[in-house]
Amino acid sequence: MSGLTTISTNVFDAQAVRAEFPILSRTVHGNVPLVYLDSAATAQKPQCVIDAISRFYERSNANVHRGGHALGAEATSLYEDARSTVAEFLGVASNEIVFTRGTTEGINLVAASWSQMMGERLKGRSIVISGMEHHANIVPWQMVCQRLGAELRVINVRDDGTLDLDHAQSIIDETTAFVSVVHVSNTLGVINDVHAICSMARAVGAHSLVDGAQAVVHHAIDVYRIGCDFYVFSGHKLYGPTGIGVVFGRAEILAQMPPYQGGGSMIDEVTFERSTYLDAPMRFEAGTPNMDGAIGLAEAIRWFTCLDRVEVEAHEAARSTQLHDVLASIDGLRILGPSQAHVGIRSFVIDGVHANDIGVLLDEQGFAIRVGHHCTMPLMKRFGITSSARASIAVYTTAEDIDRFATALLRSIRLLR
Repeated sequence: MSGLTTISTNVFDAQAVRAEFPILSRTVHGNVPLVYLDSAATAQKPQCVIDAISRFYERSNANVHRGGHALGAEATSLYEDARSTVAEFLGVASNEIVFTRGTTEGINLVAASWSQMMGERLKGRSIVISGMEHHANIVPWQMVCQRLGAELRVINVRDDGTLDLDHAQSIIDETTAFVSVVHVSNTLGVINDVHAICSMARAVGAHSLVDGAQAVVHHAIDVYRIGCDFYVFSGHKLYGPTGIGVVFGRAEILAQMPPYQGGGSMIDEVTFERSTYLDAPMRFEAGTPNMDGAIGLAEAIRWFTCLDRVEVEAHEAARSTQLHDVLASIDGLRILGPSQAHVGIRSFVIDGVHANDIGVLLDEQGFAIRVGHHCTMPLMKRFGITSSARASIAVYTTAEDIDRFATALLRSIRLLR
């Protein structure tokens, strides 16, 4: 637990948290203070995570699950301890945690391996996703449907940016084999009722996956209460390093699924005639894993869980409301998504102003936001646009950040109109 800071106060001190993120003290474009409002793309990293990764390479670097020397044993222990930390964070068993490169690879792993397990049984069946999915939760399922003759169905998005659960109920039927939905939309910030959707899947005997990339950093996750068979997320949105992700899979389903990739670490015995494989999770982790990524993610989780969760959620709710109110007060600006049941992710369009131009002018003033389609082209089309600007908050976002953003945004709009 070296390098951890426990922050427990009656009032959440965002400035104290902010001080643990060295990048937030830097300037851009010469001497312009950085205001980072792009945490939905990737969160910044606290010093303890940076230190944990450096410490691994300084003291413990060796390959894991091979070699009988002291460094190898130490590295393996750190790596498997990281798996246990993630499992505890989600409230599941360690053998239900598979490390991946990120959410995208996690969904691809499940789609490829699960569909291989199903094989010809998928022909004529349906796979259900929602209309607000990230491309990473669309394309893999399209590929499965094209390969095996299944039908891809899409849950409608209402005009207010919420999912139409009545429509979901109507298309999740006896033909449905799999349902894959996002927990929190990376574009709209809306929190979906994934428990209800997974219950619909379970009622017809379908398996389910929840894309938790934007959810794990904002809310406590109980995958058993949600009722999903798989839950996936990335470390870099949870204050951890890039290149590391997690698949939670129910043990009884993982045990039936074939490997995603072949190579070292995932085999039991190899001959030229045949190979046998280790049990999950090892059968899904071929080759040398991202050891420092797993260790860094575990440190990020330990750091994050040392914060008072109630205070963090109250702080983020206040900043999210502040951000919404700022945007809602601007004439000609349309916020995408509902005002309620959302996390601090706000996408918006401005009459007569291109999102890219807003992004450029805000960047010149030190503000990092996202512009574009946010890897949700079908959702953009649903709202009749091709791109939007997006501001997103994190635990280190302060009220002053939002106030300064409001001033800079208004200044930018005046220059462009």
